[in-house]
Formats: sequence, structure tokens, C-alpha cells
Amino acid sequence: ISTNALMEQLRLKYQQKPWTETLKLVHFCMDKPLRRPVSNAPDSPLLSCMEKIQRTLNAKSLFSVMNRLESLSKQKGLNAHISPSGTACYITSNMFYVEVELEKDGKVMDVKLAHLGDAPVVCDDLLQHLRMKNYDAFGKILEDLSNLYQIPGNSEMKAKGYLALQALEKDLYSMYLLGRTQDVNRVTEVLHGKVGHLVPRTGGTPMNIEFYISPYQVLEEELNPGSQVCGTKAVVTVEGTDAHTLHKLPLSPLLVDSQAGEDGNPAFLPLTDELGMDLPAFFVLKFHQPIPMSSSSIEEIQRLTGNHNLNANKKNHLVSGIPITGLKLAPLYELIVQSTLKEKCSEDLSTHKSCFFVSLPDCPKHCYFINKGSEKRDLAGALVSKIPFSHPKCVPGVIEVLRHQVACNTLISSCVSEKHENEDDSELLYFEVVPDKTTSFSVFFPHPVKENLACVRIDVVTSREVQCHLHLNPQDPTLNSSDDFIARAMKRCMSVPVVMRAIFRNAAKVKADS
Repeated sequence: ISTNALMEQLRLKYQQKPWTETLKLVHFCMDKPLRRPVSNAPDSPLLSCMEKIQRTLNAKSLFSVMNRLESLSKQKGLNAHISPSGTACYITSNMFYVEVELEKDGKVMDVKLAHLGDAPVVCDDLLQHLRMKNYDAFGKILEDLSNLYQIPGNSEMKAKGYLALQALEKDLYSMYLLGRTQDVNRVTEVLHGKVGHLVPRTGGTPMNIEFYISPYQVLEEELNPGSQVCGTKAVVTVEGTDAHTLHKLPLSPLLVDSQAGEDGNPAFLPLTDELGMDLPAFFVLKFHQPIPMSSSSIEEIQRLTGNHNLNANKKNHLVSGIPITGLKLAPLYELIVQSTLKEKCSEDLSTHKSCFFVSLPDCPKHCYFINKGSEKRDLAGALVSKIPFSHPKCVPGVIEVLRHQVACNTLISSCVSEKHENEDDSELLYFEVVPDKTTSFSVFFPHPVKENLACVRIDVVTSREVQCHLHLNPQDPTLNSSDDFIARAMKRCMSVPVVMRAIFRNAAKVKADS
């Protein structure tokens, strides 16, 4: 039967029936539990159709907003209840509830969130999402709230996991305040703070840590007053393990006071049975996008996040460390190229390209060939989407490793563009990027005056220190660019093409003078 004929039959069937009766039938079908997931139910298209309709419609009336909230709650596996007055919707689970208060015309007045045993608090983030009709963001927060309690066990065990997260957040915030002055700006905190720039959890939005921002991102923010360009962030949360794998997590803050210890690091109380509890859960730093990380960086983080104060447990397996799981080793530079293309390009470009064309003002076009190296251990890496840990003490060290890695990635990604073909016959300058070690690489290019090759070796010592060395054939003329000049330029812009342009400009001055 054709679609047109089917639609005609439906019209004939329901044209004599009032709309209210049809609406009741639709609600009945929506409330009817599915025997299997929608994605695996090709014979049950009604729910997916209703979801698309709900997404498309701009819910304005009280009735339509309530319908949207009910539908969204069911999608997230939560319950929705309408108050007797019809102007409040309660989205509930066993561990928390969200109360949405509306006016008669459908305008959202207030949104409150209450965790088990806590008093409800006003949730500005959820309120703004609903007022802006941003139901996707509202649904994402509902999903994140549900994920807080995905811990094996009963409600008491789940509540302990949430209590552990609160203790961690208090310790991280205390570390964030260590040595912090009133006039410190956000960029300084991001690049130098012990735990970066930390934003505490508010309502349904989890705590997040911004730990790296590139000079170009800072410049973009300065050129657009009032805007805030986000650097690389991690979300702080808690996740469950299987019921038999336990980690000792603190249930109360462990930081002794707001002063650093003798070695300049925060001092913590021992994680005893009185201050902690063995739980089938761990803390995580979760990234918005997976970060390409070298094998050595991953090993250093594994060393830093080794569990503290572990005791033997006869019934369950209390692990001595929390491994970063789901890692698939590949050449590190290949992962950086893939990640950069995914971020820069809206369309799906081939990630196997190695040749990229970069255009800069007042300079011939650059062509970069990126030698992706091999899967040898010192040049291999993996995409890391989250880092598990069990003690707040390790977080500053982990943040420093992450900064170092992202700084390296920033330099390599500066040579990557969405253009892998030369679109015109303009003059080209050719460069090859070759990995040396995990945090160092060389850029080879033809000498501007002679026919020999020249090379700049770049070593990212830390996220705040870059060393550069220009290597020339002893018989070739100087390029008028000292190692110190190149290193300062690299640190200022963290862009290989911009620094190479500066080297060629200096070389042109020497050539003109001679």
C-alpha cells in the first residue's frame, strides 16, 4: 500500500472522531511501555515520531510545555508527575527530583533541585535552559544528574557516592583558593593555578576545571569584549564500577587547612576508615572531547592516580590503582591530526591526509607535511576521554601533565588545516614536521638562500617553557634568528606557521642587506 493511500485511510478513519479522543489515543500509546528499546523496534515508530514533533514544536502554552517535560523525562528514564493545580511538574528518581513551576500561560517561573535528604535549591542553569526553550541542554543535565547515581547497590550506597563527590569538590575548591589573590585573572588561573580555573558545581551543572588556553584563544577573547572563549576543560564527577571492585573514597574533606605544606603542596589527612569508605565507584576527570595523549603521559597519570591508603578486603577486590580503560594505541601525531580535523572541519574529511596548506597574511602559503611517526612506544599514544582517580591529592599533578600534553598538541595542530590541496598556483613554502620524542619534534625546510635544508628543533619542556634550536649547514648564511628569539616567539603564539613566517622574514632582511 502506498503512503498516500495509507494516509487517506487514516483520514477517513478519524475524520468523524473529535480531536480530544485522538489525543487520548496518542497519550495512551505514548504511556504504553515498550517491550524493547525504540532503536530496535522498527514496528514502533510512534514514539520516535512524537519525539521529532516535540523537538520541532516551540512549546509555548502550559499544556505543550508540560507535554514536552513529560516526554523528555521518559527519554531520560525518569518519572514525571503533574501537580493537582496543573502548574508544577515534578521530574523524579529514587535519588533526586526537579520541580518546575509554571504560570498559566506556560512561562517558567522557577526550577528547584533536591537530592535525597537535602532541601530543594533554586537551579538557575535549569531555569535559563527552559526559558530559552533549550530542551536538549535541559535533558543533558537530567542525564548527568542520573549518572551521578549509577553506582551498584541500594539507595544508601548511591547516597554515599554523592557524599564522596561533595567531599572531593570541597577539597578541590580549597586547593583552588590556595595562594589565590583577589586581582588574579582567569587566564593566569587557567595556565598557572594548581587546579586551573575551577568553577564549582551549581544546581545541575557539574564542577569543571579549565586547565589550558592557547594564546590565540586569549587574543580572540580580547578582540571580542564581553565574550569568553573556553580553553580545554574537564568535568569533575563520580562513576560506578562493578559491585565487586571497590575503591576507598573520602566521605569528608581531607585538606588539613587552606595553607600549603612545607613542600608547597597541600597537606591532607590520612584516608582512614573513619574519613572514607570502600565504594564500588571512583572519581573522574571527564573531557568534552577525547585528548590525544602520549604513552608516557598516560603512564605518568597512572602513576599519579595510584590509590592511596589501600587495605586488603577479603570479600571484595580492593584495587591498588584505577586503570584508564578503553585505550587503543596508535601513532600519536596521527591521533592529533584526526582530533584537529574533527574540531576544525564541519564536514567529514579524510583523516589519513598528511599534507596541509596554511595561509598567513603577508607571507607565501605554507605547505606542511606531517610525518606521523610509528607505533613505537615512545611515539605512540591514545585518545583519552576520562581519567579515573580516588584521592584529591593527585589532581594538581594530573592537571600539570594534561597542560603539558595539550601544549604539545597545540603546536602540532597549528600545522593542520582543512585544506589539503593547493587551490591556486601561488608561491609555496614547504615544511616537514618530524617527531623526535614524546614532547619534541623538528621542522625541516629549504634554506631561504642556499639549496640545503635547515631545521628548527622544538622541545616542549613544560606547558610554560619551550626550547628551540635552529640547525644550519655550517657553510650556509645565518637566518638572523637566534634560538632565544625563536623560543620567545613560539611561547608567545604557540603556532609553528607564525614562527616560521618570522624566521623567513628575518632571513629576507639579511638577503636584502647583502
